[in-house]
Amino acid sequence: MTNLKWTGFAKKSPQERIDLIREFGLLKEESQEILQQQKKLPLETANQMAENVVSELSLPFAIAPDFLVNGKTYHLPMVTEEPSVVAAASFAAKMIKRSGGFTTTVHNRQMIGQVALFEVPNVDEATASILEKKAFLLSLANQAHPSIVKRGGGTRNLWLEPKEDFLIVYVSVDTQEAMGANMVNTMMEALVPSLEELSQGQSLMAILSNYATESLVSADCQVNISSLSRNKEEAHHLAQKLVMASRLAQVDSYRASTHNKGIFNGIDALVMATGNDWRAIEAGAHAYASRDGQYRGLSHWSYDEEAATIKGHMTLPMPIATRGGSIGLNPTVQVAHDLLGNPNAKELASLIASLGLAQNFAALKALTSTGIQAGHMKLQAKSLALLAGAKDKEVGPLVQELLKEKHMNLETSKALLQKLRQEN
Repeated sequence: MTNLKWTGFAKKSPQERIDLIREFGLLKEESQEILQQQKKLPLETANQMAENVVSELSLPFAIAPDFLVNGKTYHLPMVTEEPSVVAAASFAAKMIKRSGGFTTTVHNRQMIGQVALFEVPNVDEATASILEKKAFLLSLANQAHPSIVKRGGGTRNLWLEPKEDFLIVYVSVDTQEAMGANMVNTMMEALVPSLEELSQGQSLMAILSNYATESLVSADCQVNISSLSRNKEEAHHLAQKLVMASRLAQVDSYRASTHNKGIFNGIDALVMATGNDWRAIEAGAHAYASRDGQYRGLSHWSYDEEAATIKGHMTLPMPIATRGGSIGLNPTVQVAHDLLGNPNAKELASLIASLGLAQNFAALKALTSTGIQAGHMKLQAKSLALLAGAKDKEVGPLVQELLKEKHMNLETSKALLQKLRQEN
């Protein structure tokens, strides 16, 4: 839904935000009830999801509004404990929307499984024997999980690579709307007896790979440099610095690590909100960032001086799911999918990549202009205010007093809070 008035949303109370979401008609009635009643993951459900459960851990569930992706406006749910993440995403989304928003390309949507063979007496003969039976092996894997074939998915390709003492058999699988870990693992294990017979070797393991190079998505955007500064010369200078910061992440792995962490501030928040496995997404993306032997930044920014725009691009693996796993078990996860309009896996992958690129733009802009520490100090002051016991209306004034101090700590925060209360 477009043209919604989000102005002042950050200054409203949680209840006022829920009321506004209801007014906007962004959620189904059952999702509104979940938010209204603050329903959490039931303990009995949590107890079935993990071992030795004693409670649940809650994290803030926020909204970054007005992301324009492929011509459609989305309001992205974000689960994160860091307030600057949501604020930065929202800020970047506004700037990028004014220049046309994000465009994305989903290059493929397949997962990869592997069977690692060892003690293969003749690798060349084993390779030839396995490839000769390729159609049979793909069919055999499909028989291990016939339901995915009925839904239009299933195996798509098989190939082999010898690596040191191993002959590794790879199989790509269209998992449809599921991430497909259990599905692919079942398929790979079904191939083991035949592969051992054909290769005359032994299987070390049969398992899905999280390095999802057959499930890549790209996000692109541009920002008019007038958004960086009203002064043309300064805007030009800031655009050059932002592009240099992007290049730094390509040549220095120390910077690349922090560069990519900033991207995942956004990606993880949406992946978690939608009930997906953020560890798998991160593992695959970090491997992709190292694909040429050096760890590099995942995003690239360039400056088109003639058009007076900076352009951002990012490609990474995004094997995201909208079905399966724990997605249907957590009530708040259901709200997140409802808020997004219940997208399919490809659409959700596009939104996640766009959010990551937005988060990256906001970070680079801050680093190359005002610096990152000013915002972080405000967040530190707010955390100290809350730890000192400040109530909702006391937080703002206490933060202002803390920022005037040469050294901020909890003792100072408590003293200042006591002083404010005495004055009032």
